[in-house]
Amino acid sequence: MKHFLIGLALLTLVPVLAHGAPASSIVTVQIRDYAYKAPAVTIHTGDTVRFINDDNDAHTVTSTDGLFDSKGLDTNGVWDHTFAKAGTFHYFCELHPYMKGTIIVKDVNG
Repeated sequence: MKHFLIGLALLTLVPVLAHGAPASSIVTVQIRDYAYKAPAVTIHTGDTVRFINDDNDAHTVTSTDGLFDSKGLDTNGVWDHTFAKAGTFHYFCELHPYMKGTIIVKDVNG
């Protein structure tokens, strides 16, 4: 009987847990022709930005405040970064400093 009641309690919680937090998503930024294709993207906390280097040269994705750095991404290289906090994050390529982009992260609850 005790196991039955525990199982029943867990089944009652499943819908609450399933609807509790929105699903996170992945947004892709292509690196092509010495530019970030989608130089500004807006996401929510918990979302991931995937950078794909479609150029014939290496690039980086480096935040201006030192919070993240992809290191060198060779041709066809992929790098993901998940943003846990809301804010505006500027980044650039260390190898080609004229390449710049911005990630705007909004609070998923706000």
